[in-house]
Amino acid sequence: MTVHLHKGDLPDGLDLGPVVAVDSETLGLSLVRDALCVVQLSSGDGEGHVVQLDRTSYHCPNLKRLLADEAVEKIFHFARFDVAMFERDLGVVTRPIFCTKIASKLTRTYTDRHGLKDVTRELVGIDLSKQQQSSDWGADELSQAQLDYAASDVLHLHKLREALTAMLVREGRLEMAKACFDFLPWRARLDLAGWPDTDIFAHA
Repeated sequence: MTVHLHKGDLPDGLDLGPVVAVDSETLGLSLVRDALCVVQLSSGDGEGHVVQLDRTSYHCPNLKRLLADEAVEKIFHFARFDVAMFERDLGVVTRPIFCTKIASKLTRTYTDRHGLKDVTRELVGIDLSKQQQSSDWGADELSQAQLDYAASDVLHLHKLREALTAMLVREGRLEMAKACFDFLPWRARLDLAGWPDTDIFAHA
């Protein structure tokens, strides 16, 4: 694994290909209170690119362009949160999307364990470390352990996408999954607008 740290933005001319794995790190899990600090990406080649954002301006035109590029599919695990953060702080609508957590819930109905660690262990055979998950991502200088952790969360998403797509096809649920992925930017907007826990489709 090779990790590249980029201060503020992705470098000019970096081509991560037509399918990019994406994740983010924040100061917490509140869409109201907590800041977006880091975005990590991988093209599935064993290299991770970690962007430490300038939180005074969030000026990162290359990263924003990539996230909004409809010719580039973005793979996430639990895209709902990241997409909401990107719209709130970066002002971009992220699409198209493949969410491995949604795909897992639509296919791995034999378990209720759909966290990235569990899905990666079963489908890729790799045990991810979550030791740095709750560390200070707003620090001026990120540790090597933080950088390695951030990169590890995106390095295997391409393989997960491949395995889960095969399962979706096998179970006849690929079109259903695609419809869910397409709805994610709107689900994120509902979260940002104050409906994070309300099932708007429920009768009551």
